[in-house]
Amino acid sequence: MSAHHHVQSPATTPDDDADLARWDDDGAPPAQPRTSPAAWLRVGAELGDRLVALSGRQDLLVTCRPGTRSSAPAAYFPGLAEIEFDASLFAPLQPHEIHPRIVGDEERYPAAWGVLVHEAAHAAHSVWVEPNGADPRVVEAALLLEESRAEGAHLIRRPTDRKYLRTSARTLVMPDIANPSIQGVEQAASVAALMLGRRDAGILDAGETKAVADLCEQVLSADLLATLTGIWTAAHRCADHDTTTMLAHAQDWCDALDTASPALPVPENLSDLLSAAAAVVLDSMDANDAADLAAQAAATNAVAAQSKAQAQDRAQQAGQRRKAAATAKSVFNPRGTTVSPDGTPRPSSNPVTGTRKPTAAEQSAAARLSRALRAAAYRERTEERTTSPTPPGRLNMGRALARDAQRAAGSIPTAEPFTRTHRRNSPTPPLRVGIAVDVSGSMSAACAPVASAAWIVARAAALTDPDSRTATVAYDRDLTALTRPTHRAPQRVTTFNANGGNHNLGDAIDALDHGLELSRPGTGRLLVIVTDARYGSDETAQAVTRVKQLTTAGCAVLQLTLTAKSHHLPGTTLLHLPQPSSAPAAIATAATDAIRRTR
Repeated sequence: MSAHHHVQSPATTPDDDADLARWDDDGAPPAQPRTSPAAWLRVGAELGDRLVALSGRQDLLVTCRPGTRSSAPAAYFPGLAEIEFDASLFAPLQPHEIHPRIVGDEERYPAAWGVLVHEAAHAAHSVWVEPNGADPRVVEAALLLEESRAEGAHLIRRPTDRKYLRTSARTLVMPDIANPSIQGVEQAASVAALMLGRRDAGILDAGETKAVADLCEQVLSADLLATLTGIWTAAHRCADHDTTTMLAHAQDWCDALDTASPALPVPENLSDLLSAAAAVVLDSMDANDAADLAAQAAATNAVAAQSKAQAQDRAQQAGQRRKAAATAKSVFNPRGTTVSPDGTPRPSSNPVTGTRKPTAAEQSAAARLSRALRAAAYRERTEERTTSPTPPGRLNMGRALARDAQRAAGSIPTAEPFTRTHRRNSPTPPLRVGIAVDVSGSMSAACAPVASAAWIVARAAALTDPDSRTATVAYDRDLTALTRPTHRAPQRVTTFNANGGNHNLGDAIDALDHGLELSRPGTGRLLVIVTDARYGSDETAQAVTRVKQLTTAGCAVLQLTLTAKSHHLPGTTLLHLPQPSSAPAAIATAATDAIRRTR
């Protein structure tokens, strides 16, 4: 079978070390200076601490030192409840660089950790006991089958350890293949059990083991390989303590080889072929693991990049909210002065020309709009019907008779004959309307109708709901509040002219958004932009960004234009008004629709 098994029985004892020490002067080369054993003892102790979680046992001791008594990289001694570990597995790391007690430190030495996981699998699952007088060849076959069975059982218990079990294959399997103690058909069968058994246990992938599978099929024949596959697959289902079944599978293994061996030709260079095929498997496994690590790293980097972008976006939004709050505070100042983008007062550029009394037509329009808004805001009462087996409620005779029939039949009554109707009033949503009017030189025709519309909407909103609010901001390069977001209706119409230059719609939207809470759901929200949108690219980009944020938050955005040469701001609903005097009616209709759509 294989050259070495990782469950040692019978176990050597510490006295063997003293016997070996007495032969240090038998003529062999003097021992080379090695790292302090005490330093490796600390590493072994920390490995033992982590072994509790790996194996589920608390009685195990891990001995880590240069070289092992079993001449294997690692071995499990059931009689001593000990796992010995060759310190060379950690090369080139020195003991002071190794801290297994720290979770995650194992990522620095995955091959060594994989060997520990393999031995932990034996400690947890290789608990069947070799009976006295058993055929050594059968026991050897059982130990061979145990290699993949223990790893498969461990994988079921701790599936996240798969990557470490894979890394242990090169350390544990290749020496057994390169230095076999058997030859011929049994050697090929041993390699099949070590490699293909791990495939069927879920450690290796089928595509990775194709080279060994093809070679073993050529050497063993398809029938014998199928028989051996069935044996180790059955062994994988064997219970940890079931010695009888494991030895029975091992006997079947030996019988199958004895029956088929005489008729199978064996290539002269079989050892080389098996080693080469196993090397192909391990190289393929390493390539897949590297690809998986790269994909995982890429996914981690993508998640990190996304998190960073989201954090930057949140920071940007927070900064924008702070800037909008500052803009709203400066625009809606108690003095009513015009301010620059940085909040500096600029009284010389104030477009306001004065105030006037509202006309009878404007007062009538405000009253009509108020009635329309109340009608649009009205919500029917909601009704919810519930049933119960007991009063109060209206009795349903059909259900009552069904309940009596259920009780008479001896079953548990489930009919609920009483029905109650709960009626609840739906809250009336308030209205938020912000009007941003362009007062650059090309918008002089809009001044009178927009001033009238601003008063009408503000008056109607105050009459409709005490929580409704409106505001109007005139903008060119500077900003001026024509009406403020208060609960009181303005008594007079504010008049203004349009002779400014440049545009600052982005800050105007920020002021209205923060002052009226246009981004917050729960109210009928409308932003009206009266402009021809003849802006520069930067001015347009800033405005479009704000409009998109509002529409995403559920606020309706309407653009009113008075000339055919006007440009359309993306994201807004464009409404062209050939007659400027129709602006109040258009804004009133949009406000009514906004509050009607509110849920």
